[in-house]
Amino acid sequence: MKKYFGIILLLVAVLSCRQPSSVLRNGDLVFVGLPMDYSLEADSMDAAISASTGKGSLNIIHVAIAEVKGDSTWIIDATIKRGVDRHPLDTFLTDFTLKDGSMPEFFTGRVQGIDADAAVERAKTYCGRGYDKCFLPDNEELYCSELVQLSYLSAQGEQVFDSEPMNFLAPDGTMPLYWEQLFSILGMDVPQGVPGTNPQRMFSSEKVKKVKKIFGD
Repeated sequence: MKKYFGIILLLVAVLSCRQPSSVLRNGDLVFVGLPMDYSLEADSMDAAISASTGKGSLNIIHVAIAEVKGDSTWIIDATIKRGVDRHPLDTFLTDFTLKDGSMPEFFTGRVQGIDADAAVERAKTYCGRGYDKCFLPDNEELYCSELVQLSYLSAQGEQVFDSEPMNFLAPDGTMPLYWEQLFSILGMDVPQGVPGTNPQRMFSSEKVKKVKKIFGD
């Protein structure tokens, strides 16, 4: 009996280590990645983001903020579906489950040189705002990496992540149809070159350390 009980405890320990919440700390960033060869619908925003920002072997299409309190893990992020919102980790994983039922890859990154608790509290003050489909820096709405940029400040109050000219072009220099259609509906030009951020650049930033896979197929 003791032998079987020991095996059960070992299995529980192994399974718990595979859960995202077991490695996340308060203020960690959570990145959502798709393999370069994953087929997205041609007209989806994720596909357009992948075409514009994807580099290397993985497309990082989203970044979120983890809030860890005791045994509870919450996610604060900006999405089309929810705007800027705080919701349980399970809801976040469900939202990003792919249409074929598989999971994307989730990575955690720890931002260096900041007060992580303060960053989380700052992010929560933006909850309730809409998602910024225009990707502009000076309106009340926010997109995912913009929320992170505004929330993570140095001790001097400066943004940890710098803005840079945004790119909406695919690697071959063409403009994905999704962006052309979206900004046409919004009645504006594609904001190519406007200062901004993207999750792919944050994922590869030297200011984000200990990036590792925490969940995914």
